[in-house]
Amino acid sequence: MADPRRPPAAPPLVIACALGIELFALRTGRAGGASGPVTVVRTGMGPRAAETAVRRALARDGSRNAAVLASGFCAGLGPGMHPGDVVVAEETRDHGGTTPCTGTGALVDALVRAVPGRTVHTGPVTGSDHVVRGTERAGLRATGAIAVDMESAATLRTAVRTGPRPVAAVRVVVDAPEHELVRIGTVRGGISAFRVLRAVLPAFHEWHRSLLLPRR
Repeated sequence: MADPRRPPAAPPLVIACALGIELFALRTGRAGGASGPVTVVRTGMGPRAAETAVRRALARDGSRNAAVLASGFCAGLGPGMHPGDVVVAEETRDHGGTTPCTGTGALVDALVRAVPGRTVHTGPVTGSDHVVRGTERAGLRATGAIAVDMESAATLRTAVRTGPRPVAAVRVVVDAPEHELVRIGTVRGGISAFRVLRAVLPAFHEWHRSLLLPRR
């Protein structure tokens, strides 16, 4: 019988990213107080790869009730965004629908503490099956989205379809309308984004811990 005096155990946390450079940043970044088992999964690029990898990760023993957080780099859609800015999704969108995120306010507060001096943007994050450039960005911005990437929407949509669970998406801007990179995997010019991604893990752990707090 469970001890009623003992606080409930946190669900596991699965952090999903697409690129090897993102995985390296998240695995070698500053640690900080995980409240339960944490797994960082590299999904590969694109929505199909994300769907397959997330479904497989959540089918493993010990991960069936995991909270899921999509992370990595993104393209900012708004004017004035800069590499190294942080994007916290209020919801993710793609052809499969809209997925609301959990605990956005707590995540923003934790990120402000984890990366002081960096701008944290909140709003819808939209999905794409290709790298978005030029005028296509303006079209996505007109829908109200603040950022675009290829995996967050698919990751969160797949996660909630396998069972009810907390989900979130945090992305670091690697290029923006005034700072467009030649390709999404370019490190040169995105070094600021890489450093920020290495620093966000304590905020993810704080968000994870907050899931156990009573809702007001």
